[in-house]
Amino acid sequence: MSRNLVAYFSATGTTEKAARKLAEALHADLFRIVPETAYSRADLDWMDKKSRSSIEMNDPGCRPAIMKEELDPASYDTILLGFPIWWYVAPRIIQTFLETYDFSGKKIVLFATSGGSGFGKAADELKQDVPASAVIEEGAILNSEQAVKALAKRFS
Repeated sequence: MSRNLVAYFSATGTTEKAARKLAEALHADLFRIVPETAYSRADLDWMDKKSRSSIEMNDPGCRPAIMKEELDPASYDTILLGFPIWWYVAPRIIQTFLETYDFSGKKIVLFATSGGSGFGKAADELKQDVPASAVIEEGAILNSEQAVKALAKRFS
């Protein structure tokens, strides 16, 4: 029996809801990626070029600090990694997560929530942040119960 981990970052709770439903459907462990400094509503104002999220997303080298929690990726076969789509890619905090833990030899399946866009270049960008032995693939945009069930079916 394979072991799945659902890891996610959620700034507003939308991605967290999808991650919890996915983990429940898969009977998978759940891991929340927590920023050292929580994002405020003002931080998330993508219309403000001086907002925290805008500054982070405009700097490809930015790696927002995370609370390092105990996690052993070696215990899992597949990591389902979720996040909201920001600027057609994953938030920079996802890169922090991928660079913090060792995902050698792991299959990482991305899922996201989005207000209207697809994955954009998220998978291509994130491939640069994992060891060559890890595999990253797009999973699904989880904006509905049906999408959660369809992705869960692939791994159950």
